Amino acid sequence: MKNLVFVIALALAFFSCKEDKKEVKDAVVEVVKPEIKLYTFDGGTVMVNNLELFSQDTTYQGQTKEFSDAFYVISHPDGNLMWDAGLPEALVASPEPITPPGGAFTISRKDSVINQLKSIGMTPADFKYIALSHTHFDHSGHANVLKSATWLVQEAEHRMITSEEIKNGENAGLYAAISELTNIKMLDGDFDVFGDGSVVIKSMPGHTPGHQVLYLDLAENGPTLLTGDLYHLYENREHRRVPSFNSDVDQTLKSMAAFEAFAKEKNAKVYLQHQKEDFNKMPKAPEYLK
Repeated sequence: MKNLVFVIALALAFFSCKEDKKEVKDAVVEVVKPEIKLYTFDGGTVMVNNLELFSQDTTYQGQTKEFSDAFYVISHPDGNLMWDAGLPEALVASPEPITPPGGAFTISRKDSVINQLKSIGMTPADFKYIALSHTHFDHSGHANVLKSATWLVQEAEHRMITSEEIKNGENAGLYAAISELTNIKMLDGDFDVFGDGSVVIKSMPGHTPGHQVLYLDLAENGPTLLTGDLYHLYENREHRRVPSFNSDVDQTLKSMAAFEAFAKEKNAKVYLQHQKEDFNKMPKAPEYLK
C-alpha cells in the first residue's frame, strides 16, 4: 500500500511539474509581428470645384476643396502590395492642371509610379499584389503598370468595371485603366492578404459595388486603417454624409457602421486618403510608417 501511495505521489508531482513548466513556457511566449513598412506616395492632386457632390444635400453648396490623392506600398516579408494607383499618369506630361468636361474637378499629377518607386529601390516587377480601394479614375491611374502583379478585387467591383455598360459607354476609360490586369484573384468579402492578420482587405461596399478599405497591424503605429473613399472629409465621417454619386446609399451607411465598429474594436488609427491633413501626417517615401 505504501508503495502505491508513493507511486501516485510521484505521478502527481510529475504532472504538476509538467503543468508548471507549460505555464512558464506559455507565459514567456511573445507574439512577434512581421516587419511591415507602409510607404506613402503622391498620386496627384484633385481640386474639387463643386464640393456639393460629396453630400446628398446642399451642405457644401458653393464650396471647393483640394484633395490629396495618395497611393501606398506595403512591404511585407512575404511580398509587396500596392494599394491604390493615383490619378492617370498622362497628367505628368501636362504643363498645367486639367479640368475634364463637366468642370467638377481640376486634376494634376507630377510624377510617375516608376520614378517614385526608385526612391525605395523597387520596380513594378517587385509586386506580388495590387489592390484598389475601387476603380474610379483617381484610384486606378497607373494600375496597368503593375500588370505582372495579382489584382485583388471584389467580385462585385470586377463585374461592374468589366460590364458592357462601362466598357462601351462614356466611362470606357475606367475599364481601360485596369484592362491589362489579367492576373486576378476574385474576393467575396474580407481577405487576409498574407495569412497572418497583418494586412487585411475589408469589404466596405456602397461608394462602388466592390469598394474596400485596408487594415494594417503595424509593429509601432499599431492597428491602422486606410479608408479608400468610404470617407473623403473629416466632416463626412463625423456626420455620416454620403456623396451624391455613390452607387448605393444604404449600403454605404451600413459599411460606415461596420467600419466604425471595427475601428473601435481594434483601437485603430484612421487615415482618410483624400484628406490633405492625413496625407501630410504620413512619412513620405523613402521614409515609412512601421
